[in-house]
Amino acid sequence: MTDRAIIAVVIPAFKVRDKILSVLGGIGSECALVYVVDDACPEASGELVESRCQDPRVRVLRHAENQGVGGATMTGYRAAMGEGADVIVKMDGDGQMDPAFIPRLVRPILDGEADYTKGNRFFEVDGLEAMPWVRLLGNSVLSFASKMSSGYWTLFDPNNGFTALHGAVARELPLEKIARRWFFESDMLFRLGIQRAVVLDVPMPAIYGDEKSNLVVSHVAFGFAHRHLVNAGKRIVYAYYLRSFNFASLQIVLGILSLLFGGILGCIKWAESERTGIPATAGTVMLAALPVLIGVQLLLAFLSYDLQSEPRSVLHRRLGRPARDGEAEGQSSA
Repeated sequence: MTDRAIIAVVIPAFKVRDKILSVLGGIGSECALVYVVDDACPEASGELVESRCQDPRVRVLRHAENQGVGGATMTGYRAAMGEGADVIVKMDGDGQMDPAFIPRLVRPILDGEADYTKGNRFFEVDGLEAMPWVRLLGNSVLSFASKMSSGYWTLFDPNNGFTALHGAVARELPLEKIARRWFFESDMLFRLGIQRAVVLDVPMPAIYGDEKSNLVVSHVAFGFAHRHLVNAGKRIVYAYYLRSFNFASLQIVLGILSLLFGGILGCIKWAESERTGIPATAGTVMLAALPVLIGVQLLLAFLSYDLQSEPRSVLHRRLGRPARDGEAEGQSSA
């Protein structure tokens, strides 16, 4: 890919009337296309952009009904793919993402080092002082859950919405299946993991003003738990039983069975000792403890293998330059 690659920017717009024009004004000349997706914004952000923004690169797309940040991003992705964008950047319109970092975000993709890049606000510890503690806690919880469900164990800050995606890889994603609202960023990582795309973190500072945080720790910790668990299960089945079968496929099954057997047996024997008042023998304790220890070791071995299996071969090199609408293209159904 050359330095003349077409870079498109997608900006979901919902209640960002006070910030959207300054965000658009900061987008550099390296970007050829800019899509502002008015997600049924009650502040009429789209109308403001059309009436006040004179940048010929900017197009306004509208939703009749609010579809969430994921739905707005998918609309922008489709428009960018239709015009043959090589790299599609997604950023928010609330001023918390500095457009000056777009070149840093797209460079690994242009250099053939990654298929998808995302911001990481946790890389520089000194800059975290500006981040509200509720965001720190929520992101830490979410990061671990996302690692398990996506398989990208080296990534952090999965809820960061400042991202860049290669256009050819975008065409391989099942856009209609990606989560539409708060789970969007995490679900993107899961889908990219299924496609075996290479994802890299790009360090960037956290930018926060005096706005009230919308991140609720209980929602992050418990509201996403079911979705992460489902995605983790799908990923493991796809990677270790449908696409391949190896020793790690046995490790996770034997590890879970061994752990359950030892745990259940231990609980039964403990309850029996409580009821009769007779202490369990050393042999009984070992009968319950040994399967638990073996199960833990097997699961740790599986996690070690899974960590080493993170995608490292760039996907878009095998897909070629993205086609415009009407040209031949492939679409995954994963």
